[in-house]
Amino acid sequence: MRAIWRLLALCGLAWALGFALFMLSLAKPLDPGIKTDAVVVPTGGAGRIPRGIALLQAGSAKRMLITGTDPMVRPIELAVAHRAPPSLFRCCIDLGHEAVDTRSNADETAGWVRKHGYKSVRLVTADWHVPRAKLELGNALGGEVEIRGDGVRTNARFSTLLREYHKYLVRRIALLFGIGNG
Repeated sequence: MRAIWRLLALCGLAWALGFALFMLSLAKPLDPGIKTDAVVVPTGGAGRIPRGIALLQAGSAKRMLITGTDPMVRPIELAVAHRAPPSLFRCCIDLGHEAVDTRSNADETAGWVRKHGYKSVRLVTADWHVPRAKLELGNALGGEVEIRGDGVRTNARFSTLLREYHKYLVRRIALLFGIGNG
């Protein structure tokens, strides 16, 4: 019986230390001077698309994918909504319409990255979302592309951070055991 309590205590300690590490390592915005071949922005949170557009305009990348875009949204609507030149959307921004969650964002992005032959990607998403999004994209790409996490600062609630940490753990364990491996 004592061995079970010790094991439970060890698991609890590992979980708590992991969560503390997760909290301390929330992704921060990368310096715009760091260049990558592409910028990828999963939809779903404030500040992501404007950050991606600003990076593209600053010359931090050649092209951008906004993954998980509603199929009804047209590029001109995004250009107007984000006060960006429509020419930027015509030349350098692609909209992905297939993704509905983090895992399918990764699959959609991997296809786009391979199509363009990119070797480096800046992943722009919420600071708390970067670890899992990066994990999924790395799995979908099979380690052949450098992925740089660029966190958009948020004021996430504790419950959001806790939920995201659990999603990350579950996915990490599933991939460790080859479940749902790309």
